[in-house]
Amino acid sequence: MIEQQIRPWEVLDARVLQLLGELKREDFAPAAYRALALADVEIPLCRPAVEGACMLAPKIEARALQDLALQDTDSVLEIGTGSGYMAALLSRLSARVLSLEIDPALAEQARRNLSAAGIDNVEVRCADAAAQRCAACGSNAPYDAIVLSGSVAEVPADLLALLKTGGRLFAIVGQEPIMRATLVRRTGPANYSTEQPWDIVAPRLRGFPEASRFQF
Repeated sequence: MIEQQIRPWEVLDARVLQLLGELKREDFAPAAYRALALADVEIPLCRPAVEGACMLAPKIEARALQDLALQDTDSVLEIGTGSGYMAALLSRLSARVLSLEIDPALAEQARRNLSAAGIDNVEVRCADAAAQRCAACGSNAPYDAIVLSGSVAEVPADLLALLKTGGRLFAIVGQEPIMRATLVRRTGPANYSTEQPWDIVAPRLRGFPEASRFQF
């Protein structure tokens, strides 16, 4: 996986590569799809499949980790826990992670997966992060990093407001067939800088609204 998928995607950070080799992705995949855990595919987390409820391809998770450049003192918010795998990766590179999952069954499964992996600095809460001014989102704010584990039509302004100065938010933004990995950094009380370093298409995060198509 690392040599055929991750390195060709310009993931060269030694910490990220080591972590991907240590943390067993198959332990977070549903039993029915465990044989595909290391493949370059999205893995459904529900049967029948529910749009947006999946493990993203390994290269997306790896590149997002590298772009965020986490520090071991960072406080992280993840939106879309899924199986708990991305939360586990985030936890190994930061101090603490709050991960929000809209589906109660997935939230409970993620807790079990994280516990089995011996990870104790991740809190999984069942909450609708797309709700305006979500109380669960703001309870541990401000954050050094926010990660949206799925795509959105546009970066939610409510989440940007939860970043510390110097903090960064990662999201995949746009409409099919064109989406961009987007890294937003808070540079001041009301100032942000944005980079879009690579293209990828990913399933929508559940509950987040589509951009308005209304035109005069």
